[in-house]
Amino acid sequence: MTASTIALVGLPNTGKSTFFNRLAGARTHVGNWPGITVDIAQASVTLNGEPVTLVDLPGIYDLAGTAADETIVRQFFARVPVRLILVILNATQLQHQLRLVLQVKAWGIPLVVLLNMADEARQLGIAIDTQTLGDRLGVPVVALSAKYGGGYLDAYHAISRTLAQAPAPTQPVEAPVLAEIDPERVAILLNGAVTWPTSPPQTLTQHLDRWLLHPLWGLPLFFVGLYLVFQGVWILGLGVQGWLSDSFEQFQTSVLAPLLDHWPPLGQSLLLEGIYGGMTTVAAFVPLVTIFFMAMAIVEDSGYLARAAYLMDGLMARLGLDGRSFVLSLMGFGCNVPALMATRVIRSPGLRLLTMLVIPFSLCSARLQVFVFLIACMFPPQWGAVVLLSLYGWSIVAALVTALCCRGYFPNTDPFLLELPPYRWPTLIQVIWRAWGEVRHFLARASGFIMVGVLVVWALTHLPLSAAPASAQTWAGQLGLALQPLLAPVGITPPLTIALMVGFVAKEIVIGALAVIYQLSGSELQQAIAQELTPLQAYSFMLFTLLYTPCLSTLATLWSESKRWRFSLFATVYALVIAWLASGTVYQLAHWWGWG
Repeated sequence: MTASTIALVGLPNTGKSTFFNRLAGARTHVGNWPGITVDIAQASVTLNGEPVTLVDLPGIYDLAGTAADETIVRQFFARVPVRLILVILNATQLQHQLRLVLQVKAWGIPLVVLLNMADEARQLGIAIDTQTLGDRLGVPVVALSAKYGGGYLDAYHAISRTLAQAPAPTQPVEAPVLAEIDPERVAILLNGAVTWPTSPPQTLTQHLDRWLLHPLWGLPLFFVGLYLVFQGVWILGLGVQGWLSDSFEQFQTSVLAPLLDHWPPLGQSLLLEGIYGGMTTVAAFVPLVTIFFMAMAIVEDSGYLARAAYLMDGLMARLGLDGRSFVLSLMGFGCNVPALMATRVIRSPGLRLLTMLVIPFSLCSARLQVFVFLIACMFPPQWGAVVLLSLYGWSIVAALVTALCCRGYFPNTDPFLLELPPYRWPTLIQVIWRAWGEVRHFLARASGFIMVGVLVVWALTHLPLSAAPASAQTWAGQLGLALQPLLAPVGITPPLTIALMVGFVAKEIVIGALAVIYQLSGSELQQAIAQELTPLQAYSFMLFTLLYTPCLSTLATLWSESKRWRFSLFATVYALVIAWLASGTVYQLAHWWGWG
C-alpha cells in the first residue's frame, strides 16, 4: 500500500514542529523563535492501520509570498500529491493567522485546523468556540497544546476521521491564483466564535520584558545570564568528566592492556594509544557537553534568545546585518551547518551572503569540546567559565568586525520583522531530546570523521617505522617543523600544528589527535599538555581553533547554499587570516605585558 502524504503548514513559531514530534515520534529541532524550520522533515507513521508520510514544511506567513521558505512550500505542493493538510495556528493570534487557513482552503485539499497553545489562550482570557469556527470554515477545528499534550487525542481522532474520508490524490495540486484575503472576512469568521477580554491581564512576559528588554541593562543582563549558565555547566560537568575519564583509564589498564599483551608492539600502539586513547579522550567530555546543551535548550525554548535578537538588532543594523543574523549565529553555536541552511529565510541576497560569512565564527559544539578539554588542562576551575565566556566573546567580535568591514559589498534591502514569543517553561522531555540530538550528531561523526582522523594522526606520528614514535623524524614531526615559522609567532607548537591540520576535516578530531600525538589519554594526557604548554599558548591555540577555516561539512554547506565558489574560497582564506592575526595579536601583546 502506497503511503498517503499529510503535510503540516503553519506560521513560524506556532509549535508546528512540536506537534510533528508528538504525532510522529520523530525528533526534529524545536526552537522558540520564528523561522527555525527550514528543510522539509518527514516521518513514516501509521494512522488507523494506514501507512502515512507526515511532512513538516517550513513555517510561512503567506502562501503567495516570495520568500525562500514560501517558495519551498509551493514547490512541494506542486510536486507531491497531498491527501490531507494540517494547518497549525497560534490560538492567541487567530486574528492575524486565520488568513493562512483561507489560502490553503482555496486549494481544495482536505484539511484540519489545529489551534495550538490553547492553554496560553485560556490564561490570557481568550475563549474559542471551536465548533462554531469549524462550521463557518467548513473544516474540523481542534484546540490543543502540542507542548503538554492537552487536546492531543481530540486532534488525533479528527485527523484520523478526515483522512479516512479524504480521497487519495492522483496528482499534485494546481495552485490557483490567490486573491488578497479581506481582513473584514476574517473578522466576520471570528465574530462570536472567539472572544477576547476587554482588559487583557498583565502577563509574566510583560513584567519580565520591562527588565530584560530594557535599552540600558537588557544586554548586560543577557551576558551575565550566559556567564551563570557556563559557570553552572562547569561545576556540574567537570566532576562527571573526571569520573568517566578515570573509568576509561582503569578499563584500559585492567582489561585491554592484558588482552593485548601478546600482540606486536605496533598493533598495541595502534589500538591502545591510537584508536582507544583518541576515542575515549573525546568521549569523556560528552557528559559535560550534554549538560551544556541542556542548559542552552532551556534558555532557547524559554523564548529568551528571541529577545537577544531584538536587543542586538540596533547594533547589527549598523553593521549591515539584523536580528535574524544574530539568531542564526546563535543557532551556529550548536552546529554551523544547519545555521547556514537556515539563512534561506533571509530574502535579501546581500544580507544572506553576509550572514553566511559570519556564521562560521560561531563557537559550535565541536569546538566546544576542544575548549572544555584544554581549559580543564590549563586553568583553575574558578576560571573555567570566564575563559569559555571570553571565547564566545571573541566569536561575536569576529562576526561583528567581519560585518563592519564587508557590509559595503553585501547591501541589505530586507526589513527585519521578529515576533517575540511569550516566555514559556521548557518541558523536561524536550530539553533531554534537544541535548540528545546534539550528542547523537557527535556520535554519528565519531564513527566516521573522528575514527579516520585518529588513524591518520597515528600513521603520521609513527611513520616511517625507522623513526621513534611522535619524534621530529616522523612525518608529523616534519610537517610541524616545516610550519613553525608561520605558527611560532602565535605560540602554536608542532604537536598543536598537527592537531590544527586534521581539525580542518572536523574539529572533533583535535582532541583525539592530541591523544595520539602524545601517546596518552585521559588525565595523563591533560597533565602532559599542562607541563608542555603555558596558559597563554593554550589560549592562543583555542582562539586560532575558534576562528580558522571551518570544517569540511561547513565549507560544503557554504558552497551549496551560496552557489558561488569565489565566495566560498574567500570565506575559507579570510577565516584563516583572521585566526592568525587575532591569535598573533593576543599572544604577542600578552608577551609584551609579561603574561607569557
